[in-house]
Amino acid sequence: MLSDEELLRYSRQILLPRFDIEGQVHLKSARVLVVGAGGLGCPVALYLGAAGAGHLTLADDDNIELANLQRQVAFGQDQIGQPKSAALAERVRGINPLVSVEGLGQRLTSDKLQHQVEAASVVVDCTDNFQTRFALNRACVKAGVPLVSGAAIRGEGQVSVYDSRNPQSPCYHCLYDEQGNEDLSCSEAGVVGPLVGMIGATQAMETLKVITGIGTPLVGRLLILDAWEMQWREIKLARDPGCPVCGEG
Repeated sequence: MLSDEELLRYSRQILLPRFDIEGQVHLKSARVLVVGAGGLGCPVALYLGAAGAGHLTLADDDNIELANLQRQVAFGQDQIGQPKSAALAERVRGINPLVSVEGLGQRLTSDKLQHQVEAASVVVDCTDNFQTRFALNRACVKAGVPLVSGAAIRGEGQVSVYDSRNPQSPCYHCLYDEQGNEDLSCSEAGVVGPLVGMIGATQAMETLKVITGIGTPLVGRLLILDAWEMQWREIKLARDPGCPVCGEG
């Protein structure tokens, strides 16, 4: 159940008829794995921590750099050189000491990745490279854990939810082939700061919906944002029966 402090802290969302105390209890019992503590990971972790997600695991092997501060709003000038995962975990604890936050300053690969995914209620992909995204997708499909995926570059972003528990849901590999996709980093192409906040906040909202069962998550739908024109587009996604990750074979 919830303590008096929790009832007061989360009162604004508990007041929502569809959310209520039941939704808060679901959120309190959730374990969320956030992979990537950068531009997307910062708003995801801050919003989920503030909302009362019971346990957050923040995985990132990078350190804070000066060029990060333009968009990674959880960090300050005096934290340059510190591990992102630890700094972001400390920031979340400062906002909400009632949640459990673990910072993992390492790149999750192979068995370590699968172990962390299987321990999670939901995984949030805040990474910036296809290799990690494909690995996360495979681990989530294998474990039957929903994946909230986001990406942002230049002035464009996208969000979707891949949930292998739903027989109609595609996986990330249904949308993107592992061959022929090349990484394009922010250091090469650039990115506008508020864009990652918008995409990250959307990922946090989708994560809340997946955990509480309230609303309609972006399963089978890809939401695309052109921030310069402020236009959102939605593309329907179908599961690929021949997908080597989630297909019938």
